[in-house]
Amino acid sequence: MSEYTSLLSGEKKDDDNGSLRRRSFGSFSRFGPDVETSGVKPSGDSISNIPLVLEDWHRRSMSAQADEAGKTLSPHHKKGQSTGQLGLTQRNRARSFVQNIDGTMVSMTPVEMGRHELYEEVPFLAMSGLQRKEHSLSVAFSSYAAQLDTLETDEYMAATTGKHLNPEEKERRLSQMSLLLLDELEVDAITVTTPLIFAVLIASMLMFNMGYNISVMNAPEPFVFPGHSTSAWSMAVAAFCVGGPLGAVLAGQWADQRGRRGALMITTWLFIFGGFVQALAPSLNIVIVGRTIIGVASGASTVLVPIYLGELAPPNLRGVLGTMTQFALVIGILVADLVGFVLANPTGWRYMFFLTSAMAFFQLLLTPFLLESPRWLLGRNANSNKARFIIKKLRGFRYDEEVETEVEHYLGASKSQSCNDSNDNSGGSSAKNPMLEMFQDKKVRLLVISTLVLQVANQFSGINAVFYYSGLFFDGVIENPLVGTTLMGAINVLATYVALLLMDKCGRRTLIMWSSAGMFVSCIVIVVSLNGYFSDMVALGAVASYVCFFEIGLGPIPVSRLSS
Repeated sequence: MSEYTSLLSGEKKDDDNGSLRRRSFGSFSRFGPDVETSGVKPSGDSISNIPLVLEDWHRRSMSAQADEAGKTLSPHHKKGQSTGQLGLTQRNRARSFVQNIDGTMVSMTPVEMGRHELYEEVPFLAMSGLQRKEHSLSVAFSSYAAQLDTLETDEYMAATTGKHLNPEEKERRLSQMSLLLLDELEVDAITVTTPLIFAVLIASMLMFNMGYNISVMNAPEPFVFPGHSTSAWSMAVAAFCVGGPLGAVLAGQWADQRGRRGALMITTWLFIFGGFVQALAPSLNIVIVGRTIIGVASGASTVLVPIYLGELAPPNLRGVLGTMTQFALVIGILVADLVGFVLANPTGWRYMFFLTSAMAFFQLLLTPFLLESPRWLLGRNANSNKARFIIKKLRGFRYDEEVETEVEHYLGASKSQSCNDSNDNSGGSSAKNPMLEMFQDKKVRLLVISTLVLQVANQFSGINAVFYYSGLFFDGVIENPLVGTTLMGAINVLATYVALLLMDKCGRRTLIMWSSAGMFVSCIVIVVSLNGYFSDMVALGAVASYVCFFEIGLGPIPVSRLSS
């Protein structure tokens, strides 16, 4: 292999004094305004053809790194550096420098810099609709870093051989490096460890239980303490919604004081207790108490699950995991309707309520595999060994240096996403209210107002009547109201899948407009049909259309907008 070919392929050639060495990517850690970040189109080169040079430094433990670095450092340097910074003395590892929010400088490889950007830009929430943002950030940084690498390679070739890269060689180098860096940045999306699988399973069961209890009251309505009034039954159904806001408020306190894992345990016990109260209730009033308890658990789940999974999962997986939990919720609604065909009778309705406790108890059996959030642990103690152990298990790391780099990502992202103003010199005595501060900031005021309006529209759209009272709604419209309820549940699952596809292809504003217009027209058709101008089947079709239009826009977008 000639010297020119060797240099172009990315290999290093050191002379005795180390003068012939590739430079690092420079001191760039953010996207510059003059950098093209629209992505690089691959030129057909397979990523398997890209030469990968695995350095011995990556394979050593933290103690081995410290021992070898100690041989070359003076006592003064040994005293001033931590083990996480010892890699800076290695000659064969190209690294760049990133400035943290607190002003400290941290050395990172280009791939680590990209992961750092993802951690800071993607919120610690597992919510549907984040996939496009995650991928766009990865593509932007890989393109940016690849262009820097191509420029540096061209400069190095000119300095060592007297020849610049020709356009074809630049394009090939740009394409290869862009593909390589993108592949490395998105490796987390295909690397899922067992502890993370258990975390997703337990969190999904919470959302499934919530969805189950949204629709569980539809099928057994004629058999639960027959002779009850419509207002009394409405109280029993609405008790779930009364407990929801209370659970959402308490969840934040539980998560901060007892940790994310402890808060999830409290929620699980509430589901168990509430299910038992409903199943053993001697009167409808006790059913109302049980529904309120389950409402508290469900409201807490809506807060805790996105936070917990978002703090455990890498940025590339948060959108996917948010999608999974969303599916768990709508599938829970459908399962409650299907179970009604078997247990909605004078002797089986108590078993329908008991299933809530049974699912929560099964979840409780899995809690020994449930890990605490490393972000919460690091927030309480940045030197937490437990947090580092958990990160090592969650990511499947083998080397201590990888763990320390991930810790730096967590700490940097936590500070950048914090609502507290780190530059406030008042000592915290006159700290502003985050909500008031958002309304005072002209840059985000419109965004906050629009988000609140969308949330209000979501709740007042009338969709709750379909899911909470569909049994009464379809009574007299079709022969068996449970068939109509189950049909709406199935359509809800399919529409959720379609909505997730459309959110990555269409704009949120477009979907909101189509969703609102479709729901408006569907409501008109429903009212006209129920007044006898059209058949009952047209009314049923209009309800199905109403649910579909809700799920493609007004349903998921207000929630996904919170993460934006």
